[in-house]
Amino acid sequence: MEAPHSSPARPAAESSLQFPVDCPEQMQELGRRLAKLLRPGDLVMLSGELGAGKTTLTRGLGEGLGVRGAVTSPTFVIARVHPSLTGGPALVHVDAYRLGGGLDEMEDLDLDVSLPESVVVVEWGEGKVEDLSEDRLHVRIHRVVGSTDDDRREVTLTGYGERWTSVELGAAAG
Repeated sequence: MEAPHSSPARPAAESSLQFPVDCPEQMQELGRRLAKLLRPGDLVMLSGELGAGKTTLTRGLGEGLGVRGAVTSPTFVIARVHPSLTGGPALVHVDAYRLGGGLDEMEDLDLDVSLPESVVVVEWGEGKVEDLSEDRLHVRIHRVVGSTDDDRREVTLTGYGERWTSVELGAAAG
């Protein structure tokens, strides 16, 4: 996979990995494994069509981070904070689907305040939250076209910025 061109809002990809996920249970397990790579201050952007598995992945992240509360889609509340039960970072789960993409709407969420001590996961964040951090992990989830299995997905993990230069993304893939 070729790295995107560098720009102020989208630095060059430092690392990228693509692999299949065959069922929702595997997507949740991917989240648990990915959580082991995350630390306070990490921004994770999730992209994929409706029903692709973004919230399922985030549920696994919450389990892996050991946070309080059931991780469900925050579509109607826009953002939920799940404090850590283990002394680790809180999980801030944002659904930017209903936000128009204007910077004012994103700034009203004060994500930049939460980011240093939390792991911030933003569903539908592409084109909306890149300015929060040059260092971010973008997770793209696509349904496999032509597959006889409706649950089969192709997941691409792409790390942007210096933070992700030394992270072995393959550890999340299993």
